[in-house]
Amino acid sequence: MLKRYIQYLKDNPQGYLFKRKLYGWGWVPVRWQGWLVVTIGVAIVSLGYWIGETDDAPGMILLGLALGVGFIFVFGYWKGEKPRWQWGLPKKYDEKK
Repeated sequence: MLKRYIQYLKDNPQGYLFKRKLYGWGWVPVRWQGWLVVTIGVAIVSLGYWIGETDDAPGMILLGLALGVGFIFVFGYWKGEKPRWQWGLPKKYDEKK
């Protein structure tokens, strides 16, 4: 199963930064640029939390969360596969070998 999943992630002729998750709705980063986007998004959320805690400004926590998640979401739509619900590997990769 793991070999087929890795094959699915590596099969990326369009050069997507994100591919669909194996189960559910959303994306998984498959290139270093995708991982960089996720890292920046997490840093934005962390910065908002840090500023909100140190300056006693709870609104900054929510703002940081919205900006960080929004940043990842925009890049996912822009540079990723079209999202849809998926339950397991696509038929092309699900064949037992």
